[in-house]
Amino acid sequence: MTRRLDDVLVPDDRRAAVLVLHGGQQSSMQPVRDRNASWWRMAIMARALKGFAREERLSLHLLQYEVRGWNDPHAPSPVTDARWALERIRSDFSGPIVLVGHSMGGRTACHVADDPAVLGVVGLAPWLPPGEPNGAIRERALHVLHGTRDRWTSAPASKAYVERCRPIATDVSWQPLTGAGHFMFRSVPVWNGFVEDSVRRVLAVGTDGEVRETRSSEGPV
Repeated sequence: MTRRLDDVLVPDDRRAAVLVLHGGQQSSMQPVRDRNASWWRMAIMARALKGFAREERLSLHLLQYEVRGWNDPHAPSPVTDARWALERIRSDFSGPIVLVGHSMGGRTACHVADDPAVLGVVGLAPWLPPGEPNGAIRERALHVLHGTRDRWTSAPASKAYVERCRPIATDVSWQPLTGAGHFMFRSVPVWNGFVEDSVRRVLAVGTDGEVRETRSSEGPV
């Protein structure tokens, strides 16, 4: 069992980084494989985002966890892996990082958002049960898209989490996707477009809530 960080795209002139986090299970010590749907679902999304990342001068990284489960509630397996991945990215890059997570990956992102390099989280149908700690979102941005027909994670629970973060975050939003389920099989352009728009929005708002310019007449800056 070995965790892995794939560098999907690393431009020489990158101005920020995006770390993509996949989903999993509540409890499982089985290793994550490329054939697991939770991983390849986000691998497909990461590849689809390459053009956007190249245009915006972003590096794009995809983490594969060591095991499939969340497991120990006090030391969740994917949280340990995500912190390792953030350290790897920061070892040769000193700029800001945006986290993009689906399902358990969204929950993981919300736990590691307190990393000093992280500006915000983009959550796709995130698993955010009632009472989930939200302190890591303080002075970070949080944007969530959740299908209204999701039967695996709760759209009302993720909305409640976002509302709890509103007083402490720099920028928050929760958007329903009418009729969509959990696995993002349908409305793929909507899911991908939400990620692109949200990453731009996170990078345009500083940790103090001030809007930053993200483009110049010569292109992305």
